[in-house]
Amino acid sequence: MDFNYTDEQNALRDTLSRYIAKDYGFEQRRALAKSEIGFSRDHWKQFADLGLLALPFPEDVGGLNGNAVDTMLVMEAFGRGLVLEPYLSTVVVAGGLIRDAGSAAQKEELLPAIAGGELMLALAHYERGARYEVSRVDTAAKADGSGWKLSGSKGVVLGGGASDKLLVSASTGKGVSLFLVDSNATGVSVRSYMTQDGGRAAEIALSNVAVGADALVGPEGGALPLVERALDYGIAALCAESVGIMAALDEATLEYLKTRKQFGQPIGRFQALQHRMVDMVIATEQARSMAMMAAVKADSPDAAERRRAISAAKAYIGQQARFVGQQAVQLHGGMGVVDELNVSHWFKRLTLIDLTFGNTDHHLGLFSDTLLAA
Repeated sequence: MDFNYTDEQNALRDTLSRYIAKDYGFEQRRALAKSEIGFSRDHWKQFADLGLLALPFPEDVGGLNGNAVDTMLVMEAFGRGLVLEPYLSTVVVAGGLIRDAGSAAQKEELLPAIAGGELMLALAHYERGARYEVSRVDTAAKADGSGWKLSGSKGVVLGGGASDKLLVSASTGKGVSLFLVDSNATGVSVRSYMTQDGGRAAEIALSNVAVGADALVGPEGGALPLVERALDYGIAALCAESVGIMAALDEATLEYLKTRKQFGQPIGRFQALQHRMVDMVIATEQARSMAMMAAVKADSPDAAERRRAISAAKAYIGQQARFVGQQAVQLHGGMGVVDELNVSHWFKRLTLIDLTFGNTDHHLGLFSDTLLAA
């Protein structure tokens, strides 16, 4: 298997790197995080102009027919810049669900709007007390004439506050189903808040929310495998984002070791610190290999194979990201934890990534279960 990037992928990576370096500086990012919506709609429109929002969608609906490796390149660049825009929630997870499970009418209506930067979506699936259990869904959908009425609540919905529409999972008589709900529909309550890494999530409450029969996404009762696949795509994207952050931490730490002086010389000349720096770089490169494996396996039609690879990558990268983040903070000394330095923000984001869609311990358990079942 050839793991070299194509010319188009290299061009995409270079373009994104230049854009992040020029238009997404650390101080700009801090100001955006404190704004009302927590990101920039101008950046979002620029992402659309660059083709990023159309990347994973089929060409017949205005997409670029990209794969999970293309998404990996985007997310790695976004990790370096600590990008706040809801790319993961709208394009990778919710957009991927519509691409894989939506009806022809839903795809034609929604995917071009996402690709053009005109529509934001969010998956409202996890609930309080579920503890990463994808199959636990207490939100209920009751048949109401030709449509449905939804009642329940969803927690920590990534990008939920900015979304125009929600993909809501709910239990019906045939199992768990997925419904498309307008965020401003009668009976929908959205409470948005800032997360510890500067991003945004929301608590969603639904009280007898009426939707039509055409709001059903995929077959009734068949949502769980669809949601699991979408979350696998999301996890692979998060693994790539982690690698981007880890590489940025390596570079920032190396520069600090070269410039910070103690006892009349740069501290990078001390062998003990050199060894720690080498360990950070090795951990990052090993994590990169796992992220690439996750991206390759994310497109696998074999759910068991995909889950095994994705869980292995999430668990391993979570461990290595914690190590790299801790080393970076410690090698920066007291400066490593201050809000004015990007090192602390990178470490916060790595910590939140580990908690998203299942932490290290959760995925270690899933991976061990697949080995026992083999």
